[in-house]
Amino acid sequence: MRITELLTRNTIVLNLKANSKESAIDELVNKLDEAGKLADKAEYKKAILAREAQSTTGIGEGIAIPHAKTAAVKAPAIAFGRSSEGIDYDSLDGQPSRLFFMIAATEGANNTHLETLSKLSSLLMDPEFRRKLDLAASEDEIIEAINAQEAASNVQEAQEAAMPSGSSTGRVLAVTACPTGIAHTYMAADALKAKAKDMGVDIKVETNGSSGVKNELTASEIESAAAIIVAADKKVEMERFKGKHVIEVAVAQAIRKPQELIDKALKQDAKIYQGGGGSDEESGQREKGQRTGFYKHLMNGVSNMLPFVVGGGILIAISFFWGIHSAEQNDPTFNAFAKALKDIGGGNAFMLMIPVLAGFIAMSIADRPGFAPGMVGGLIAVNGNAGFLGGLIAGFLAGYVAQGVKKGFRRLPQSIEGIKPVLLYPLFGILITGLIMMFVVNPPVAFIMNSLTDWLKGLGTGNLLLLGLLLGGMMAVDMGGPINKAAYTFGIAMIGASNYAPITAIMAGGMVPPIGMALATTFFKRKFTKQEREAGKTAYVLGASFITEGAIPFAAADPGRVIPASVIGAAIAGALSMAFHISLPAPHGGVFVFWLLKWNALLYILAILIGAAVTALIVGFWKKDVKA
Repeated sequence: MRITELLTRNTIVLNLKANSKESAIDELVNKLDEAGKLADKAEYKKAILAREAQSTTGIGEGIAIPHAKTAAVKAPAIAFGRSSEGIDYDSLDGQPSRLFFMIAATEGANNTHLETLSKLSSLLMDPEFRRKLDLAASEDEIIEAINAQEAASNVQEAQEAAMPSGSSTGRVLAVTACPTGIAHTYMAADALKAKAKDMGVDIKVETNGSSGVKNELTASEIESAAAIIVAADKKVEMERFKGKHVIEVAVAQAIRKPQELIDKALKQDAKIYQGGGGSDEESGQREKGQRTGFYKHLMNGVSNMLPFVVGGGILIAISFFWGIHSAEQNDPTFNAFAKALKDIGGGNAFMLMIPVLAGFIAMSIADRPGFAPGMVGGLIAVNGNAGFLGGLIAGFLAGYVAQGVKKGFRRLPQSIEGIKPVLLYPLFGILITGLIMMFVVNPPVAFIMNSLTDWLKGLGTGNLLLLGLLLGGMMAVDMGGPINKAAYTFGIAMIGASNYAPITAIMAGGMVPPIGMALATTFFKRKFTKQEREAGKTAYVLGASFITEGAIPFAAADPGRVIPASVIGAAIAGALSMAFHISLPAPHGGVFVFWLLKWNALLYILAILIGAAVTALIVGFWKKDVKA
């Protein structure tokens, strides 16, 4: 399939009227929609902006390639736009963009379409081709220039394929990959190949694109390579590079600085990759611009935990429709289906949430040997009432314990190599992690929880405003952990004494973190990834249902900003609840039990919204924009 079967006269804008990045996107989206290529214009634009949030598609040299692969696309297409003055598009080189190619790929795009879309990215690496596009006077000249460039490229590829490969001695290998796998993957590959040709260097580049792995590196090639360049913004298979010099960078680095990377590879200016998930301490050298270390491991845990939070939380919220106590068999409102929903969501999905978080953090650090110790450590944290903070500790602890175990068994005879991953690694990893969690981590956490509960009981209700401030803030400190539970336990005890004000402040404080983060993702979209913005929609429901755990994915990803902001907002909500003298005899339920409120429901809602707004504003102004 030719590129001009996807880019046609009715998807070309020779003179863009736009003067900003967003208006340029709007103009090109409208062009595709007018041409009948989109099924849902609004959803397609969302997908384009979500891709921009991951990393700018302004690749430099006056080019921008906004792209998305989504069900909102009716038929694969390319829109071309040109700006004579240039538009500030947050390009990698800081220069205005003049040439715009907006790629629209369907969710189930076949390999032929994907390869054609990707081919365009490769052609744009030629400066002479870009000059022709700049000078073209009509839509037909644009199409003719693309057809001519594509034909020349096909001839060159055929000639290269017919030529015998050079000597593999000192050969440089590379892997390129980006999240979408349509544009940057192939542009990085072509930039490396073009520069290597200029330098007289033998190179082979494997691409991990939407249509799969192409030009895959073989074991013999890896064995004889001088070094491997991994230019990727998503996970690629790394264990095959164990023992080799590996340079790891963001995919944009290969587009912008191919010569620098090739020089480093030739000089073997990189650490030797030791395997085991590529931790910073042992992996190949990583360049600025790639998320690494603590953040990378943390995000691996959070992204895998998120489905448990979302699925389980919504099931619990739905169970409240039959009544706040409808899952309790001895209650008059008991409903078997409501109990099933709550058991599935709370008793099972939520129970797995922290172990999954810990397991995948550990796996990110130590690869598969870290997974079992991480899961077990997370479960011990749950059973020890250590909450998600305990899970974080367990994840990192298990990961580095597993790394230590692997190092400790390196010198064992080769004959028992096969039993290491199935016996030695899990046995000692689980044992050491479990003992540390049970005897070092959990006891002080339990002590803190009990101390907090006793202190709150001693404080009583003498100073309502201070009590509301403390109880509300405590609900947000660890979001379901021991401090949260200490506050909640105190509130339950006060209900037994017919004092309903504390539990009311507690519920307000517990609702603020997820609602606050949901508001932040709505009004400060540039601060969050696409996945976080999607989680924000669910957080509205979880927050309204008094499920504080709905904010855990955000807190786990950015604890230094999210937790303080949540604590401040929750404390304000709790204090206002007390100041308004509002009471609620129900221990749980969120908006589903507001009809039981005594005094003024509107004031209570106002208290929660004020607290959530404060949290959202703090996070919105404190967090930095999401970048690659």
